[in-house]
Amino acid sequence: MPPRPSFLPRIRSVPVRELYFFSLYRVLEAGVLAALLFSPLAAMLGDIRHPGLGTAVTLCYLSAAVVFLLLGRQEKWLVPLVLVGVTVDIAAAMLATHALPTAQAGIAMMLLFNVAAASLMLPSWQLALAVAALAVLGLSGEHAWTSLHDPHAQRSLPETLMFAIGYLSVSYLAHQIGQRARSSQQLAERRGAEVANLFEINELIIRRMRTGVLVVDAHNHIKLINEAASGLLGEARPLDSPDDSGPLLNKLAPELARRLQLWRNGWQGDDTPLQLSPDQPEVQPRFARLLADSETSLVFLDDATVASRRAESLTLAALGRFSASLAHEIRNPLAAINYAVQLLEESDKMSDGDRRLLQIIHQQCQRTNGIVESVLGLARRERANPDHVDLNAFVRRFVDEYQQTLSIETDSLVAVLGNRPIHGVVDTRHLQQVLTVLVHNALNYGRLPGEPARVRLRVFEAEGRPMIDVLDRGPGIPEGVAAQLFRPFFTTSEHGTGLGLYIARELCRANQATLEYVAVPAGGSCFRIGVPGPHALQS
Repeated sequence: MPPRPSFLPRIRSVPVRELYFFSLYRVLEAGVLAALLFSPLAAMLGDIRHPGLGTAVTLCYLSAAVVFLLLGRQEKWLVPLVLVGVTVDIAAAMLATHALPTAQAGIAMMLLFNVAAASLMLPSWQLALAVAALAVLGLSGEHAWTSLHDPHAQRSLPETLMFAIGYLSVSYLAHQIGQRARSSQQLAERRGAEVANLFEINELIIRRMRTGVLVVDAHNHIKLINEAASGLLGEARPLDSPDDSGPLLNKLAPELARRLQLWRNGWQGDDTPLQLSPDQPEVQPRFARLLADSETSLVFLDDATVASRRAESLTLAALGRFSASLAHEIRNPLAAINYAVQLLEESDKMSDGDRRLLQIIHQQCQRTNGIVESVLGLARRERANPDHVDLNAFVRRFVDEYQQTLSIETDSLVAVLGNRPIHGVVDTRHLQQVLTVLVHNALNYGRLPGEPARVRLRVFEAEGRPMIDVLDRGPGIPEGVAAQLFRPFFTTSEHGTGLGLYIARELCRANQATLEYVAVPAGGSCFRIGVPGPHALQS
């Protein structure tokens, strides 16, 4: 969704507009004077006292009015143009009044607008009153001049005084109105700037939202679409349309348009996720009306995988708390079993076979207690306690202990070790639990039908990094299943929880180790543990 330009630059400046109309009025005044002098309407003026002066004043004033009209769009010259212009207006009015005595009342009335307009645009009341005083002074001077040179002129002093009071009063009132108008304009500009900024911020937020957003009108034309929705629809850029109506939702996503129409008709919509494009994830559409009385609709496209991960995260958090509580409960009977085994070992009537069985029970209790401690550490996000370990010796000891618990004698668990020690840095409790999970899975699922399980633990180095492979000779894992092996709660067994491999990988990550599935071309499966080398302990 491309950013829209702000509407503020398109607003014309109010002082420029006022000055322009003031200049137009001045041209109108000069045109009226010219029409009275140079048209058949001149007979309405009666006796003209000074025809030559009237003609000169009219032509000069008309020329000046045109010049001020051309200069009227220069806002930076606002105050000088207003002051010079109103001064020219007053001078022209006084001279025209002296030349055309029968039009003196009309000219004085027209000048009243010039004084008011100038006072309206001037920034200070002193300048406004100065303009009014100049008009009063010009009016009084013309009256005195006429009285001295023409004693028979019918010009009353009260009329002059009333015009003078009117100029002063109108000037003050116009200035006050202008001040309030300018204050309102500044407030409106500030509010407009804030609105424009909020509009751009909201537009940026909507454009960068991970949730797809579309605005669809009553005819299913897309009026607005953000980047996430464009990507979900399979478009690399915001959608364009040859006209202003916008692209049709029916053509881009027919199923989404169908669900929108069902929602508009009041039907219960389909809640199943929807895939709008082959290469995009599934989405969960939601609909809302833009306005209560409008047919324009908002369509929200939520990524179904994000919602699934969020629910999965909440489930894992709850499971972590449950696991911690369960592990605490398991430790108490384990301690009792371990204590009972120790008491039995002190008996003199125990045979060597029974003592060997007690030793196995004691070892398994210790191992189970280590697993419980690892689960508690994972739930509390405790850091691992890595140690410098000879992996060959550790794997040999692990295989010897695990072989004693094999339920089927035909199953085999073999350690494939090198001649020289291979050292790694890892928490042995965590590594014990990870190998237990992997070997248990290999023995249960890594066998061909009717054949015993054959599991090998191989220790080697690859690119200077210690590795442990857990290999079986089973049917292998399909490619589609292998991509989801380490996801929590994913399992292909009816009795599995889908947490074994997930916890194993988390334990590896806590030790800065890696756990991955490696496909075996000859058949079978291989889970590879990459353990940090001895140099990791020094870094």
